[in-house]
Amino acid sequence: MVENTVVEGVRWDTSEQCVVVSVRPGSRHRQRCGECGRPAPCYDAGRGQRRWRDLDHGTVRVFLEADAPRVDCRVHGPTVTAVPWGRHGAGHTRAFDQQTAWMAAECSKTATAELMRTSWRTVGRIVARYVADRDRALDRLAALSRIGIDEISHRKGQKYMTVVVDHDTARVVWMADGHGKDVLHRFFDDLGAERAARLTHISADGAGWIADVLALRTPGAVRVMDPFHVVAWATDALDTERRASWNRARRESGDRETARALKDSRFALWKNEADLTDRQVAKLAWIQVTDPRLHRAWRLKEALRMVFTLARTRPTAALNALDHWIGWARRCRIDAFVSLQRRIMRHYDAIRSALITGMSNGLIESTNTKTRLIIRRGFGFHSADAIIALVMLTLAGDKPTLPGRQPVTR
Repeated sequence: MVENTVVEGVRWDTSEQCVVVSVRPGSRHRQRCGECGRPAPCYDAGRGQRRWRDLDHGTVRVFLEADAPRVDCRVHGPTVTAVPWGRHGAGHTRAFDQQTAWMAAECSKTATAELMRTSWRTVGRIVARYVADRDRALDRLAALSRIGIDEISHRKGQKYMTVVVDHDTARVVWMADGHGKDVLHRFFDDLGAERAARLTHISADGAGWIADVLALRTPGAVRVMDPFHVVAWATDALDTERRASWNRARRESGDRETARALKDSRFALWKNEADLTDRQVAKLAWIQVTDPRLHRAWRLKEALRMVFTLARTRPTAALNALDHWIGWARRCRIDAFVSLQRRIMRHYDAIRSALITGMSNGLIESTNTKTRLIIRRGFGFHSADAIIALVMLTLAGDKPTLPGRQPVTR
């Protein structure tokens, strides 16, 4: 279906084995600049007729064929006229682009390219063209107030991308290849000093490079430490103590069975207390008798996790519980947790902000999970740009729909 288009004839091209539909723009859409769409006087006949690939009719390829004269635009000079069925400079109709973009959002590029009978690189160009057209009048960095910043690994060998999401719209607003201070400075350069000053809350993990850039570029914003990462620190500290306990039992007592039981207690120690199985509860009871120091480390981990659970309903009580936990960890004489409380003190203000506001990096972690799904679905990508294009297609705005169909509301 092509709107604002007059069909002049249909024929079978025996050499190309395809259907060719001769068309022309409707009277209200003639002699317009392909760049800006403004009416303009005719300049010349251009290079004559050209074709646009349209959606297949069953198993038969279909092309639209029309004259491609040039107009003399006051802004862009001699330019090929705009056509209602295709984007300027594209060799495909809008319907073809829309269906290709929908398929790229739902399945791998390889499957999309095979079904649409085009190349893998052409699919990438169509995705970029679709996103640019969708977001032409949209400034994703406008009206930002609460954002989340994180990094995601996309290839082996420490290859990362930096992601920025808007907590209010739950959409990706910026993404770039690489990570570190230079990349994050690029985001704030694009954002501008005036809009950066309007940021109120920024959630992130404990990476020093993020904290340093935020302190420099948006000192007025409240930095919120992601609770998941804080609890993950405690889990790592507990695992450090578990390994130390296992080594002590193996070296000092020579009891191989006890050492092996301590070594195999990882999942019982890592798991949330409410989710323990009967067997894991028995394992923790055995640890309490066999190695009270390791059991105390587990209690420290659980107490820190409960601080963030308490914050969901009683933020003030959670703040008091955090201060109590810091004092306990400082006196516990377990090296891993003494070091952990020092680390928490370095991020104390950001952690308190997380308890008060209830913000976390859960939204951006969800974005990272969906990004990894895109990578797995494509069986890997040669460049970060291809991943970023698909992320912006699916997570930065309205997802494409099939031609002639309305978005499904649920």
